[in-house]
Amino acid sequence: AKVYYTFNTNKIKTRKLKMKRMIKYPSIGQFRNTVKNVVEHSCFIGLDSEGVAQFDYLKPKPTYTFNATEKIHGTNAGVCFSNIAGIWFQSRENIITAKENNMGFAFFGDANKDILINIIQDLAKENNINLYHNIITIYGEWAGGKIQKNSALTNCEKAFIMFEYFKVSPIEPNEDIPAKWFRMNSIEYPSARIYNILRFNNYNFTIDFNTPELIQNDLIKLVEEVIEPASPLGKAFGQEANVGEGIVCSYLTEDGELLQFKVKGEKHSTHSKVKTLQQLDMIELNKLEECVEKVCHTWRFEQALVSTFGEDYASNLDRRLLGDYLKWVSSDTLKEESDIILEYGFEPKDVLGKVAKKAKEYFFEVEQGRI
Repeated sequence: AKVYYTFNTNKIKTRKLKMKRMIKYPSIGQFRNTVKNVVEHSCFIGLDSEGVAQFDYLKPKPTYTFNATEKIHGTNAGVCFSNIAGIWFQSRENIITAKENNMGFAFFGDANKDILINIIQDLAKENNINLYHNIITIYGEWAGGKIQKNSALTNCEKAFIMFEYFKVSPIEPNEDIPAKWFRMNSIEYPSARIYNILRFNNYNFTIDFNTPELIQNDLIKLVEEVIEPASPLGKAFGQEANVGEGIVCSYLTEDGELLQFKVKGEKHSTHSKVKTLQQLDMIELNKLEECVEKVCHTWRFEQALVSTFGEDYASNLDRRLLGDYLKWVSSDTLKEESDIILEYGFEPKDVLGKVAKKAKEYFFEVEQGRI
């Protein structure tokens, strides 16, 4: 007797559809956001008994070399693939199809799906990624044509320019298995208008997060003197005089976390909510540091500790009262040192912020028994 097996193809199709989920590209913040995140991550020492995060701000901060690529003014697009669900396409906010296709990107993706699948399969093989257990998402900017006005690629033939990093996510969301980022190789298919951002101009910046402000002027100089006057990306596509938008600086950590920030030029920023990075006057910065050194005194920090925690302050320190301690330092500094601050020509807030930082460092040194 023959035994026949039947399969419910509708269930299989439903299962594949469920595996297609939106995997958003993260928002790219400002330089100050990255500085804050790196400092807090490097200074984190664990949780206390109540589950409150503890930081040692005296720990040395890392030095990272960021790669900067030109920021493209188009629309964000993503291509996802797994062996279970197949291929699908995304805008910044939604999964898209040929009917709702994000300026034609889904239609373009469908027409070039074999090439895009090959790209993802090559990345999986190169990085030993199992596509039965994971989804690979490559992100990029769909730019050119009339997608954006007054951009570096306006009126060029539309193209998909893949970003420097791609994301690997578990088939289904899993808090115990976080997504990771990997660096793209140099793969691209120019004949299909699929380009790799790494083929265009790249710039490296080494940032010491102990003194991150020292890199600001170099970042601004690149945008103002190279990118904004005549976009190198626009030139590569035959547009000689188009205005560049800015740069995106990226660094991939050892555990697969992607750190990114953007720096935009004045011309693009006047029509958006994005603030430009401010130029630093190094002479003024050195003058400010000199002023801070004159008004900062360890005896004042000790007085503030006694006032806040009592004579036996070393045994009674409580981080919940750190704000009270810093408030005492600021008030007393302003009362006793305002003539020096005035002599240097600074606003009190500019000086007191740096005084508070030194006072906080002193607090942690006492707490850890270093003083």
